[in-house]
Amino acid sequence: MVKFGLRLDQNKSNEYPPDAYVDYDKLKEIIHVLAKKKLAGADVNFREVSLTAPPPTNAAGRQLTAADSPITEEDFYNCIDSNLSKVENFTLQKVTDLRSQIASLEKEVNGVSVDDEKAKDAIRDRTDEAAKAFLTLEKYVNINFMAFHKILKKHDKNLPAHACKQFYINRMHNQAWVRGDYSDVVVRLSSIYSALRNDHTAEENKDAAQSFLRSTTKYWVRTEDVSKVKYAVLKHLPVFLQKTSTGESDSQLTNSVYFDNDQLELYHGRLDKTPGAIAFRLRWYGAGDPKMVFFERKTHRDTWTGEASAKERFIVSCVHTVDESEVKAVLNDQYPIEQKRAEMKTKKGATDAECDDWEKLVREMIQVVQVKQLVPTMRTQYMRTAFQIPFDATVRISLDTNLCMISERGYDTEGGAKWFRDPDKPLSPNEITRFPHAVLEVKLELGGANSEPPQWVTDLQNSGMLYEVHKFSKFIHGCAVLMPEYVRSVPYWIDDASIRNSILNSGGGRILVPVDHQTGVGPGANEMYNHLLPFGNVKDPKLETKGRTANTISLIETSNKTTGANYYADDDDDNIEMMMGVQGCCEDTCAGWLFPFCSGYNTEVLAPTSVQKIEPKIFLANERTFLHWLHAGVTLYTIAAGILAFASESHSVGAHWYAMALLPISLGFCLYALHLFLWRAEKIKTRVPGRWDDSRGPLMLGSILAGVLFINFVMKCREIRRFNEIMSHEL
Repeated sequence: MVKFGLRLDQNKSNEYPPDAYVDYDKLKEIIHVLAKKKLAGADVNFREVSLTAPPPTNAAGRQLTAADSPITEEDFYNCIDSNLSKVENFTLQKVTDLRSQIASLEKEVNGVSVDDEKAKDAIRDRTDEAAKAFLTLEKYVNINFMAFHKILKKHDKNLPAHACKQFYINRMHNQAWVRGDYSDVVVRLSSIYSALRNDHTAEENKDAAQSFLRSTTKYWVRTEDVSKVKYAVLKHLPVFLQKTSTGESDSQLTNSVYFDNDQLELYHGRLDKTPGAIAFRLRWYGAGDPKMVFFERKTHRDTWTGEASAKERFIVSCVHTVDESEVKAVLNDQYPIEQKRAEMKTKKGATDAECDDWEKLVREMIQVVQVKQLVPTMRTQYMRTAFQIPFDATVRISLDTNLCMISERGYDTEGGAKWFRDPDKPLSPNEITRFPHAVLEVKLELGGANSEPPQWVTDLQNSGMLYEVHKFSKFIHGCAVLMPEYVRSVPYWIDDASIRNSILNSGGGRILVPVDHQTGVGPGANEMYNHLLPFGNVKDPKLETKGRTANTISLIETSNKTTGANYYADDDDDNIEMMMGVQGCCEDTCAGWLFPFCSGYNTEVLAPTSVQKIEPKIFLANERTFLHWLHAGVTLYTIAAGILAFASESHSVGAHWYAMALLPISLGFCLYALHLFLWRAEKIKTRVPGRWDDSRGPLMLGSILAGVLFINFVMKCREIRRFNEIMSHEL
């Protein structure tokens, strides 16, 4: 148990003066003094005061005297106000200095020669320092923000008659140091790194097919790690700039309206990963009413079959968009396909093959709306930051923040004229759910010489800032939370402890397991796949866990300072409990003691977020490996038994010793096969990161067997030599 005051002192930056932080100890001392005075609350019904009457008695009915401390509630309020002003002024000053530093770097990078690597390295080092200074500032803001939360919570707990937390929390959220958008810093840093890399954009392939395939891995990112992740990516990929009313930004508002029918057929198909299951959505970008709308269809295919899921867009022009006024015509099967086809050929110069593919896609999408009776069901809304070298799809990364899901049920669509809610009407709590994490997607297109992802991508995946959530879907999550009475099953991540409060706030508590449940996870698939929850469940939360493997336990115990969630954990008490979740495999069993050379004792510290990919055939491969090892053991036993059976009792002492040496080796093969099978099965089940092979066990067993064979070979050579000597003497 660690006091937050001590945690605050431990995490103060050496680059900042100590008095730049919240004076937490002083505020806490004021609260303790006021708590002893037992102040009574004011009667809100009294509307008159007397300037000559003495102050009222306290909550205990005692008259306060001169012997009591002169500190009043006003002193606490003044101290809070002064600390808020101090933190805000310090933050704004640091941001101003940082922007000036970046402006200087921009001038230098514009004047540097492309071939002057020494000058570019110097600018890159200074840019790294500026980026790290920004991350240090963000940590400063977060730790102070949590300090205010903590001290206000302590105040209301000790002085309930003078509760003020809600007032000051709302006030903080309206101050520049909390609500300020400093995305321009990310944009300018990205431009500097891009200039230093001298990114060469690939040529656009205008003949490429409009449908495209991609390999995508999705992760959750905690809010306090968003800027760190952005910095880690922009060092290697440029930010895709977005034009806004206030200038260029690193993110853009994205809305996607998903369609489904009354039975939620598309939802259950995507959830069950049925081959050929589709998702149908309308997407537009930017704030305000949609001006251009993308019709998109996503089709699921199992990767183990050799196929990949596909995403196709409804295309009517070179910009691949449908005007918003045409949406009603598409949904009601009144879209002038022939007219649009002719426009594509005359105005855009499309070939007959391109027009045929376009027409086929349009007719299929119109047909699925009519046949399945699809209507607007769920809308996802978020700010998307995209990282990509233009026209180079090798590595593409997107980061979605401020993610929320909005129900599109409960209003009249007016025959397809309305397909999203009126933005001027407020939403009830059970019509919107706000997701507490950012969502990162890493899209890779690898092949040929680029069969492995870049090292920086692997380092980011193992950094501890990303928590992989296998097959996470915004559409599925929104439907499960906002329409619990219509869904027959829910995704496994619903029971994750970190998103529980957001689900309860949206009225989706019926899909959650009760707090007093024996296992803490829901029925069915959630009990089988509970290990996939990145932050644990209600019974076994892993919010404070540093690693998934037992190998990280030493790192946790020897760490002087906590990182990540431990900085800002907000518990009911002022103390923060350090929890360490350990997932062991077979290391603690007797088999693990018999075979200490197994890779379960690998001392390499692994990040908690990299989850191994598994396919159905990997379970069968583990069984086949087990049978192969057993076959080797049985073969050795058969050879040993045959030697014992056919060797003579008097003149084959060496043969007997050779057979007796093979018997324990064959037993060792069988025991090792059993242990390795159980050990690897546990690794596959829990998807523990790291190697699933044993590089030392086969080497040791093979060395022992080779040693026995070599000894037998030497003994046989000696016997042959003796036999030749005896025969030569007889002759």
